[in-house]
Amino acid sequence: MRILIVGTGYVGTTTGLVFCEMGHKVTGLDLDENKIKALQAGKLHFYEPGLEELLSKHVAAQHIEFTKKTKKAVKENDIIFICVGTPQGADGSADLTYVKNVAHSIGKYMNKYKIIITKSTVPVGTAELVTKWIKEGQEEQIPYDVVSNPEFLREGSALRDALNPDRIVIGSTSETARTIIREMYRDFHCPIVETNPNASEMIKYAANSFLAMKISFINELARLCDGLNININDVSKGIGLDTRIGPQFLRAGMGYGGSCFPKDVNALIQIAKENGQPLSILEHVVKVNEEQTVFFIEKIKQNLGDDLLNKKIAVLGLSFKANTDDTRESPTLNLINQLLAEQAQVMVHDPVVKIAGGPSLVQLQSVEETVVGADALVIGTDWDEYKNLDWVRIKQLMNQPNLFDGRNMLDKRKIENLGFYYSGIANH
Repeated sequence: MRILIVGTGYVGTTTGLVFCEMGHKVTGLDLDENKIKALQAGKLHFYEPGLEELLSKHVAAQHIEFTKKTKKAVKENDIIFICVGTPQGADGSADLTYVKNVAHSIGKYMNKYKIIITKSTVPVGTAELVTKWIKEGQEEQIPYDVVSNPEFLREGSALRDALNPDRIVIGSTSETARTIIREMYRDFHCPIVETNPNASEMIKYAANSFLAMKISFINELARLCDGLNININDVSKGIGLDTRIGPQFLRAGMGYGGSCFPKDVNALIQIAKENGQPLSILEHVVKVNEEQTVFFIEKIKQNLGDDLLNKKIAVLGLSFKANTDDTRESPTLNLINQLLAEQAQVMVHDPVVKIAGGPSLVQLQSVEETVVGADALVIGTDWDEYKNLDWVRIKQLMNQPNLFDGRNMLDKRKIENLGFYYSGIANH
């Protein structure tokens, strides 16, 4: 099949390359010339393990091409995926401006029957809006179908998730469209959920919100366990072995972040308010998440004192999770901003993320440089390379051997046996 991907960000690029693997011909459309040039050269404009190698492979084999030419791309492809951003608005709702612009362009340049698939995370009712917007853009009436087909990718493991999905959700009222999409996905071996577009759109929001709820639940429980001298990791393991609960998303830490959970939870809360049915559980999920870095700062102050003025604090990891360069809503950046507000001196390191520094914020090339003279070290992201550091050498370089593990990734006893003061998230 000839497939057009509109929007060559994280979701769009991953989706397009996976369809190349399945033998389809793919075109990536984007208005950002820098993105297009990089992708044409086989280079990703974001970090995702394994994806750049796949990009180089399919660019070289001419299975995928990238363009800025909207008219040509729409005319030449039969299936069009909308993978543009839906940023959070001021009230928490999703901004559909980019989706609307794409829909108008599709309507304007459509030359025959096409299936338009929304892959972007969008509010309930968006399929109906896209149908209307395409019609508004049409100069002559040409038939088309709009389908909801949400993505369930995890940053850092997007390629594995896309090639081996837990499920595929198809939201459509058209049997013609469903038949074609089943054929498009024929090489995927997983359950397929067929429903209407509204339910499909809700499934995406509900899934992300439920996972965010699990994270906030274990984080709030960790605060209680911290005061009761209980190891939250033991509790997570004990409840996670219950097949009704499962072990995923039960690791206590500094909170969730990234491009999906914060935005999607807030959007669902706003949808609920607009429909007169507030989701109080999710409202508390957000509150717990916002408070988690405050809780962690207090743990630092319990050791260093309430006055952090000119205290040197080394922070390892800037991305919201390992194996991605995404810093959107990163708990670590939130923590750093709070440390700077307390007038601490902050030195940071990350394997892939680069940030702009300042008088009190310095990024260094190596972990060793980062910890020199530090009064405390904070692990903000659980990159594998931080697990295997030479901790004896790290201790020698620090002014005070205080280690605060915001990811519970280190062995508390081993670290303490080396002479560190260690504090994690209820990691007793």
